[in-house]
Amino acid sequence: MLKRSRLSAALFPLAVSISALMLVAACGGAAATPAVTPAATAAPTGDDPTPVAATASPTVMAGIVHLTGPTDLVLRYDVAGGFVPPEFFAAHVPAFTLYGDGTVVFVDNNTPLPQRQDNIGVASPLRTTKLAEADIQALLEFALRDSGLALAKTQYDNQMVADAPSTIFTVNAEGDSKTVSAYALGMDAGPGTVPADAAILKALGGLADRLSNFGTTVSSQPYTPAAYRAVILEQSGITGVVIRDWPWIDPQPSDFATPADPNALQQGTHVLQSLDLSALGIDGVQNGIYGGLWVKATGGKVYSLVIRPLLPDEKA
Repeated sequence: MLKRSRLSAALFPLAVSISALMLVAACGGAAATPAVTPAATAAPTGDDPTPVAATASPTVMAGIVHLTGPTDLVLRYDVAGGFVPPEFFAAHVPAFTLYGDGTVVFVDNNTPLPQRQDNIGVASPLRTTKLAEADIQALLEFALRDSGLALAKTQYDNQMVADAPSTIFTVNAEGDSKTVSAYALGMDAGPGTVPADAAILKALGGLADRLSNFGTTVSSQPYTPAAYRAVILEQSGITGVVIRDWPWIDPQPSDFATPADPNALQQGTHVLQSLDLSALGIDGVQNGIYGGLWVKATGGKVYSLVIRPLLPDEKA
């Protein structure tokens, strides 16, 4: 059982009664997820970055137990997948991440992006804030208890919808380390959905809405990443666009790591520091570039170039 703590009504109002969810789950034959010892590394994001090893940080002994290190992933919400170009996946950043020390990094999708004359696709702003322990407890209780994340299965499919994204929740708290993926969350799951699943999916939809709009409930500041991931993909037949010269002496395309599997998409990746971005000569790209940038290396090969900020739990 999760230990009860008082919710902060200003930030996280009660959405669904856990007792009602448990009753529905019991009627549907679902059982609570067994406790699992948190993993020794932070959970990866949907676009598979290399996680940073979790620190040997102390745990909170009162309320919902969680690690307290600045790179310890406690709660992550993301929407990924669907029918989109490969550059979109390469540039994708999880929508919301809570770390053990209370640091939150989230994508601000509520601020309109300025129109650019260069047609470069810049990513939505990344913002950060830091929660007090009482607000961490309130958010975890809302996620685990009131939104049904503690009871949720790891996978929810939807046979009624095609080419939709999946909503993914990752949690490491209260002795439970799990990832819950719900395909086409918020869409009609069809008449065959059991009542317990329908109730939890509705509650998870409320959690997704809350985390999607997290920036409207707190004061925050721009997130400054320690490093970026640059991703290149060789292109051919590119016409009618601006093709820029390769911006760096170091690295060169040969320095970008590509998948060992020849059948995998041969995107090259390399870690850049903030100063490396200045070599692009492009303003307003501190939140990343998801498309519209092509570069030509020595020898004439043309690449699409994507720039993605790294989060505190990511190193590559």
